[in-house]
Amino acid sequence: MFIAIDIGNTHTVIGIYNKETMIADCRLRRTQQRKVNEIFAHVQTMLIEAGINEKKVHGIGISSVVPKLSPIYVEMAKKYFRQVPMSVSAELNLGINIHYDNPKSLGTDRICNAIAGYSKYGGPLIVIDFGTATTYDVIASNGDYLGGVIAPGIETSAIALYKRTAKLPRLTGGELHLPETVIGMNTISSMQSGILWGALDGMTEMVKRIQNELLKHQSKQAVVIATGGFSTFVAEQTRIIQYVEPTLVLDGIRLIYKRVKNIK
Repeated sequence: MFIAIDIGNTHTVIGIYNKETMIADCRLRRTQQRKVNEIFAHVQTMLIEAGINEKKVHGIGISSVVPKLSPIYVEMAKKYFRQVPMSVSAELNLGINIHYDNPKSLGTDRICNAIAGYSKYGGPLIVIDFGTATTYDVIASNGDYLGGVIAPGIETSAIALYKRTAKLPRLTGGELHLPETVIGMNTISSMQSGILWGALDGMTEMVKRIQNELLKHQSKQAVVIATGGFSTFVAEQTRIIQYVEPTLVLDGIRLIYKRVKNIK
């Protein structure tokens, strides 16, 4: 049994694997991650519901883009599982070259997405992660990480409009859906159109630009896959995205752990 922990800016996602199969997962909000015992209570609930004794957990891996939360999860692993977890970083033996000016500055979630995506689909590959930020990760035919793009996430854009204007309302999660027409007839539908159609059209053009640039160096077009909270919604609106992989970061943590620990 292996536990993969993806600490993100908005949520932390935890998955429990039996070999290569995820058998349980949960998503924690920031307010649910303040204390070690609170986090363990959620993990323990998952284990109990899956019928797993915590002593059967033989590995824990963490990908974190929130440095202040990382020590809490490391302490949880040490205290309740008697293990020092593997923390994903560019300094590990990843089996790929990272073509970033400073590989250490690359988000570990993006490293995990690249490795898991390439493991499943090969390359060239474009991985789009629709999270707090919308990120595009570009992987070569040989698996090397070539670079990428970072843009505001869909929900982040909605929050920014609310915070930086005097009269625009904050759209809740349930209100972030496509309006019936592009031309809005009220403030809410106008914001929905701008945020969601803007994100969709921006994503479409960005993928085209990346594909055109890649074709200068790669022999074929890249496969496009999506992950993250809005990935299913976006994929339903476009043919650009070929596959949706909701657990890509967790899969990447598991694959990196296997490589680092030399597990067959």
